[in-house]
Amino acid sequence: MRRLWLIFAQAVTASVAVLFVLNTLKPEWLQGAAPASVVEILEAPAGEAGNRPPLGSYADAAQRSMPAVVHIFTSKTVQTPRHPLLNDPLFRHFFGDRQNGERPQESAGLGSGVIVSPEGFILTNNHVIEAADEIEVALNDGRKFPASVIGRDPESDLAVLRIAANAPVPSITFSRADMLHVGDVVLAIGNPFGVGQTVTMGIISALGRSHLGINTFENYIQTDAAINPGNSGGALVDSSGNLVGINTAIYSRTGGSLGIGFAIPVSIARNVLEQIVATGEVTRGWVGVEIREITPELAASFSLDNTNGALIAGVLRGSPAERGGVRPGDILIAVDGKSVHDTKAMLELVAALKPGQNASFRVRREGRDVDLAIAVARRPIPPPAR
Repeated sequence: MRRLWLIFAQAVTASVAVLFVLNTLKPEWLQGAAPASVVEILEAPAGEAGNRPPLGSYADAAQRSMPAVVHIFTSKTVQTPRHPLLNDPLFRHFFGDRQNGERPQESAGLGSGVIVSPEGFILTNNHVIEAADEIEVALNDGRKFPASVIGRDPESDLAVLRIAANAPVPSITFSRADMLHVGDVVLAIGNPFGVGQTVTMGIISALGRSHLGINTFENYIQTDAAINPGNSGGALVDSSGNLVGINTAIYSRTGGSLGIGFAIPVSIARNVLEQIVATGEVTRGWVGVEIREITPELAASFSLDNTNGALIAGVLRGSPAERGGVRPGDILIAVDGKSVHDTKAMLELVAALKPGQNASFRVRREGRDVDLAIAVARRPIPPPAR
C-alpha cells in the first residue's frame, strides 16, 4: 500500500512539474489557438479598427481643426533715428553727408489666425496685424497668400483678414457659447516662436475673467494649455475640434507659458466677425461717462446695502449722459431694465445699445431711485496705432 502511495505521489509531482514548464515556456499549447477574428484585428495594418485613435487621444479633434489654423507673417517699414553726430559740421566734413537721411528698415512679426469661412475670412488678434504694411498668410498645407484687412476692433483686440484663394479653403466650426464649462479639455493651436504649427492640451481653468487691463472689453476664457509668443490669434478648440476662443494673451514673468493663458470667447469673436464682414467695423453704444467700481468703503459712504452698480465718477461735457441728466456721484443700477452688477456689466450693457435709440437709465441719487431717458450715441473708434 505504501508503495502504491509513493508511485501516485511521484506521478502527481511529475505532472505538476510538466504543467509548470509548459505554462512557462509554451502557454499557447495549453490555451489553444486564439479565435481567427481576434488575430485578424490585432494584425490588421489598416482599416477602421486599425485607424481608430487610442482611448484618451485628441487626434481627431486636432486633425479636424489644424487645417483651419494659419500662420500670419507681417512686415512694417520703420525709420531709424538720425545719429546725433550727423548734426556735427566737423563730423560731416570728414565723413561726408552720405548718411544724412534716415534709413528705412524692415520690422517683421508673426502670429496665428483661424479661417472661419471657406471664402477665406480669417479671425486673428488686432495686435498681430496692427500697423503692418504687408501681411502674408501661410496655410497648413504650405500655400501662401497675401492678406487684406477687412476690419479691426482694437477694444476687443480682434481683426478680420481675407485671402483670395482659387478654391474654398478649410474652415473651422464654431462651438456653442453655452457649452463651455470649467474643467473641459481644450487644445491650443498656433505657431509659437515661429517653430511651426503646434498643438498643446489643457483645461478651461476659469470663465469670465476681467479687470486684467488688457482691453476695454474683457470676458476671457482662462486656460492652462500652453500659449506662447506666436500663438496670438490662434485657435482654442474643444475636444471635438470646434472653436471656443481666440488665443490672445498670457500671464508670464519670463515671456513663456506659466500655465495662465487667456482667450477671447467665441461669442464675442462671432459678434465682431459678423459686424466687420457686414459693415467693415464694429458699432457700439456710448453715453460719455467715467465709471468706478463700488468698493465696500464706497458703499458704506453712500449708505448702500451692497456693492452692486457702477459709480458715475465723471460726465463728459456735451455727452448723451449730460444731456440726459446724469450727474457725478450717481450710482447706475440698471440699463433698460437690466441690472448693473459692476463696471464690466455696465460697459457691456451700454455697448450693446444701438446708437440713435433712447435707453432708460436708473440711477440711485441721494438715497432714491431716478429714471432717466438717454439718447445713445455711437462709441468713438480709437485711432490706429502708429
